[in-house]
Amino acid sequence: MLMLTVPKEEYLMIGKDVRITFLGGNNNQLRVMIDAPKDVNIARGRAIQKRAAKRAAKKAAAAAAKAESAIEE
Repeated sequence: MLMLTVPKEEYLMIGKDVRITFLGGNNNQLRVMIDAPKDVNIARGRAIQKRAAKRAAKKAAAAAAKAESAIEE
């Protein structure tokens, strides 16, 4: 893991194609700009966790329905 303190408008390069520019922020928020090719998937951690929770809930509901169906037979 890399932890940095950077001034406003400083940027990081990841490989040759991905550039992350720090635009500033306040208390609990930081604004960043990510410049990357369209084929690079970029997702916020919160969005990834939300999708995983939805998948887990859907899987649990399917398992419950299957178990209920087996009881009825």
